[in-house]
Amino acid sequence: MKTLSIDVRRAEPHDARAISETHRLAWQHTYAGIIPHRALTQMIERRGENWWRKATRGPATLLVLDVAGTVAGYATLGLNRARALPQEGEIYELYLRPEYQGIGLGRMLFGEARRLLKSLGCNGLVVWCLEDNENASRFYRSHGGIDFCEGMENFDHKQLKKIGFIWN
Repeated sequence: MKTLSIDVRRAEPHDARAISETHRLAWQHTYAGIIPHRALTQMIERRGENWWRKATRGPATLLVLDVAGTVAGYATLGLNRARALPQEGEIYELYLRPEYQGIGLGRMLFGEARRLLKSLGCNGLVVWCLEDNENASRFYRSHGGIDFCEGMENFDHKQLKKIGFIWN
């Protein structure tokens, strides 16, 4: 019998290349057909290995989902950036490589991110996602998120609506 290790841990600088690859694959899979191609490509290219290496030392907390030594996903989290909302914590990003989606690993990563924010004293949580990202909207609703507010994001002159989900 073989044991498969699955762990959520803080990212280290040596994870940068794997996080960069996970980011590229997840974003291409998630946003193709939603965010204009040129804008999406530029956003992905800006976040290469060096960007992620710096992010491991930055003000936001960066978690990785490690499946048997492979970075299968990541989450970034910290203090809520939307001052008009009373929730103190925010998950800025939560993404999995496409081949790891739909098997409960997102729930695991989301749960660990929530626990970490709570342990840091954050009361309440907000997560933003694009309205057209139906998988993310369904995920957050199924995990108790309340569709509370809306905003707009501009991608290469295309306005896209985003939804703010909250947990108190």
